[in-house]
Amino acid sequence: MTIQAVIEEKLQQAFSPIHLDVINESHNHNVPSGSESHFKVVIASEVFEGDRLLKRHRAVNAILADELANHIHALALHTYSVKE
Repeated sequence: MTIQAVIEEKLQQAFSPIHLDVINESHNHNVPSGSESHFKVVIASEVFEGDRLLKRHRAVNAILADELANHIHALALHTYSVKE
């Protein structure tokens, strides 16, 4: 399973998002072809309703802790509530 697929699966299970994009941006950086080290996540979930941005980011980082520690070099997060 790719790192991108793992990220998607974990975020789906944890947040049941109404919108989720996990974009591998590694090709924009000086890394070998086929790398999975730089990602952008755009996620909208009811779980984030009423939470500040920092709390949302901490929640996502906690779910992806293993990937962040072992595989991901950079993770750009765009977290939204359903209303946003």
